[in-house]
Amino acid sequence: PRIKSLNYLNNIMAKIEGTDAGFQEALMLNHKGDVAECTGDNIFIVKNGILKTPPTDAGILEGITRNVVLDLAREANIPVQEVTLQRHDLYVADECFLTGTAAEVIAVVKLDGRPLGPGTPGPITKQLRQRFQAYVRE
Repeated sequence: PRIKSLNYLNNIMAKIEGTDAGFQEALMLNHKGDVAECTGDNIFIVKNGILKTPPTDAGILEGITRNVVLDLAREANIPVQEVTLQRHDLYVADECFLTGTAAEVIAVVKLDGRPLGPGTPGPITKQLRQRFQAYVRE
């Protein structure tokens, strides 16, 4: 069984390092160097209309918000893939966003100071943010 522990030391250290470097968040890689998640949020990209996120076996926390967003995407007929992502995949993504209890659905418009996609929240990100907000209000 997957255990949600309170051992967030690696995440806290990464968040501090990212903040000290002038960034709002830090990207966490797993032991293979694959994209896993951010310090407290799950990460998604959109490429060619397909929503992609790392699979749970990438070492991510299977967040409730993540699962709701995946369900909402499927309901909206947005193709979903849980696939291994590399940093390069994020740099060439059309859109990128994070999900989490506090963040809900929040667009990522820059990575390492580089704009992602057009540098503004994309249409699928906006749609899923609106659907999630409606879901929460139900």
